[in-house]
Amino acid sequence: MSGPRAVELSGAGGVTLRADEWSPGRSPTVVLVHGGGQTRHSWGGTAQRLHRDGRAALAYDQRGHGRSDRAPDRDYAHVRFAEDCVAVCCALRDRDGVAPVVVGASLGGLSALLAEGDLAPGCLGALVLVDITPRMERTGVERILSFMLDRVEGGFASLDEAADAVAAYQPHRDRPRDLAGLEKNLRLDDDGRWRWHWDPDLFLGPSPVGASASAGRFEQAARSLTVPTLLVRGLRSDLVSEETAREFLDLCPHAEFVDVSDAGHMVAGDRNDAFTDAVVAFLDRLDRA
Repeated sequence: MSGPRAVELSGAGGVTLRADEWSPGRSPTVVLVHGGGQTRHSWGGTAQRLHRDGRAALAYDQRGHGRSDRAPDRDYAHVRFAEDCVAVCCALRDRDGVAPVVVGASLGGLSALLAEGDLAPGCLGALVLVDITPRMERTGVERILSFMLDRVEGGFASLDEAADAVAAYQPHRDRPRDLAGLEKNLRLDDDGRWRWHWDPDLFLGPSPVGASASAGRFEQAARSLTVPTLLVRGLRSDLVSEETAREFLDLCPHAEFVDVSDAGHMVAGDRNDAFTDAVVAFLDRLDRA
């Protein structure tokens, strides 16, 4: 089976988004949208599994991440990412004749939630939220931000040093022996230091992620969802608790819910097999509906 082809997508405001597309495959296209500080490569084997199952899949770098453009106005408010999601999904809907299914992790999930539940209802055919809900546990948010900002300026002397930092942040995971996957989420700068492959303005700029976020807006978007929806939570997540998961299910009563055991916030990376099985089962149910 052939690998993905590199494609460019048009985001909002003239931003170009770089993506990998696995095709041909049956519609709807499954769009994989990563979390904050990650890249399209963070999905592990999920896209490959979907394509092996005969589905079309696409994973893109969100603005300010990976090889996609940085925000020209340094604006990384949540709604900007949602506008990009709308642009991508509407283009795929027009191309395929059916709205795509979006699998969104963390920031990617919030982007898709606002896209479908607020900005452009009908741009998605279904939604999978990966360990993200309108309300998040503060301790989990603070832990994530602390890790991401710890080396934002100084970076790492080597990939091994970066791997050590990730292992300390995720002690439940085995430290990877092969650093090729980690390398895709870092860039080697001219000073010889490795830094995360995202724009520091995401968190340090004049309009950082979350600065203008309103929990009420996300909650209203959840109430407005009518498309099939699945919430996948990492059982060990410190960002989405059982309480916040129940709150989401109260807002969106038709949503399905799956807990993935032995997984934290990085569900797709912690238990890629179990996570992908849950997504595939959801897609199979949509096919039969």
